[in-house]
Amino acid sequence: MNHLLEIGDRSWRLPNHAHLVVYEREGSDRGLLTIYDCSATQGPPKAQLLGTLESIDVDAAIQPNPTGRTVSLREAATLEEVESDQYRIA
Repeated sequence: MNHLLEIGDRSWRLPNHAHLVVYEREGSDRGLLTIYDCSATQGPPKAQLLGTLESIDVDAAIQPNPTGRTVSLREAATLEEVESDQYRIA
């Protein structure tokens, strides 16, 4: 499921104030990224992608949790697939 606006080959526009839940699995290089419009929104996710979040190059609040981390963006950003199943936010 990916309802993000595609802006180029392997890159998507993230909603302003997007909220990501990053699930990291021990012993695996493949996790799950769940992307919501906003942390205050009660709606379904905009996208769910298998892979890892390698870097975050924008202003964001990052909170660790037992299964990975949450990332709340504070500015407009782009999600880019840098390698197969490896993503970064720029």
